[in-house]
Amino acid sequence: MTTTAPVPEDRATPAPGAGPAPGKAPAPPPGPATASATASASATAPASGPATAPAPGPAAVPPAAAHGSSPWQLARRELRRRPAVRVSLCVVLLFVLMAATAPWLGALGGWSPEEFDKAAIDPYLGGQPLGSLGGISPEHWLGVEPVTGRDLFARVVHGAQVSLLIAFAATAIVVVTGTAAGIAAGYFGGRTDTVLSRLMDLTMSFPSLIFMIAMLSVAKDVNRIVLMTTVIGLFGWPGVARVVRGQTLSLKHREYVDAARVGGASSWRILTRDILPGVSGPVIAYTTLLIPGMISTEAALSYLGVGVRPPTPSWGQMIAESVAFYETDPMYFVIPSAFLFLAVLAFTLLGDALRDILDPRGGRS
Repeated sequence: MTTTAPVPEDRATPAPGAGPAPGKAPAPPPGPATASATASASATAPASGPATAPAPGPAAVPPAAAHGSSPWQLARRELRRRPAVRVSLCVVLLFVLMAATAPWLGALGGWSPEEFDKAAIDPYLGGQPLGSLGGISPEHWLGVEPVTGRDLFARVVHGAQVSLLIAFAATAIVVVTGTAAGIAAGYFGGRTDTVLSRLMDLTMSFPSLIFMIAMLSVAKDVNRIVLMTTVIGLFGWPGVARVVRGQTLSLKHREYVDAARVGGASSWRILTRDILPGVSGPVIAYTTLLIPGMISTEAALSYLGVGVRPPTPSWGQMIAESVAFYETDPMYFVIPSAFLFLAVLAFTLLGDALRDILDPRGGRS
């Protein structure tokens, strides 16, 4: 019993004995070459029907979306990518740790910052330190102070505590005051904006350094650290307020802010839940750039003699006292100057990197 394969309906079967249609060449018999050509033609021919876009695969997902694109995640990735920033961050953490553990580090060195060591100086040479490099020895890791013999390591460590405490406290006053004033001026506008803007202009028009010197010279029997923190913070807030005011003006008419306002949210809720997170990136970047300026301001005021009073150590005060010995004992000048330089440089590099990441419109990249 023989079976015949069914013939497709769309293909006409020629009658027996009928030749090819006139004007058409006979079709070649199917062979290996014809089969391969047919397969390649069917592979390259577009499929019939409506065109559909290919479904996105894993490679089509952008890298930022694959790994998260929040500002803090971007900041962490960028900080890991830049070697100079990693070094600066390590130096900043080292200084902060040194300031926080200053009493224990001074005790580890074996000397307090006010303790005299007459055996480490030569009374016949005007109190010059014994030994080379300013008296550096196993007993005094960074040498001693001329005339008094006080340990430089203990004084530098405690000076870091004073300098960073004033810088961080003054920066906190500046950032809190400036952020509050800038958000209020930008969000409420009208008379509030006018009064706060004129107050910013008035504060910035003062010759701040001269005013600081005058105030610190007049005040005698007060806590110098508290007074310096207050005076420095008094003149620093308008810069932050201007930055925050501009950011608030661009955020107050966004869709989500309008939706919260229409939904009956209070002004306090809108300011804290919608506006403040939007300005946090520029504020953080500006804060890290303020800290080195505060450290330099404290050192300058102490150098001029209106800052921290002896015997409390300070880097600026030590640099001022070392000027008289820079020819006979240069290490007394080099050591506190090097610590001040490294602290300002590390905070500046870290602040530049955070500004480029968190506030791209205000950065250089």
